[in-house]
Amino acid sequence: MSAGKIIGYISAGIFIIFGALFILATFSESRNAEFGLLFTGLILVGIGFVIIWFASRAKPSVGSTGGENVTLKIDLPGDVNLDTMKCKSCGGALTMDNIQMVAGAPVVSCPYCNTTYQLTEEPKW
Repeated sequence: MSAGKIIGYISAGIFIIFGALFILATFSESRNAEFGLLFTGLILVGIGFVIIWFASRAKPSVGSTGGENVTLKIDLPGDVNLDTMKCKSCGGALTMDNIQMVAGAPVVSCPYCNTTYQLTEEPKW
């Protein structure tokens, strides 16, 4: 549920509660049926239900539909230079698109010879 819907439902609840209090105050024994309070209470309750209607009709945001993009930044081994990275089998030039994370490890897939291997972690010092 998006933050806008939550805020809408909370504010609608506040309007409805205050509207009900105004309506109840109209019929208290200490007051002589003031119709201004009744009218104000009905307006507040009506506004609350209109807010609920609009909040329920609101379209979900892009992030809440499950189609969100996730960016995974990896720390590649020490001396990896992506501009000059070459396949160990055929020597073909590799780009960043050829590196994927598989089970938490960086794996390279060569588009030329279809070789797949894991990048080896060398010390960074």
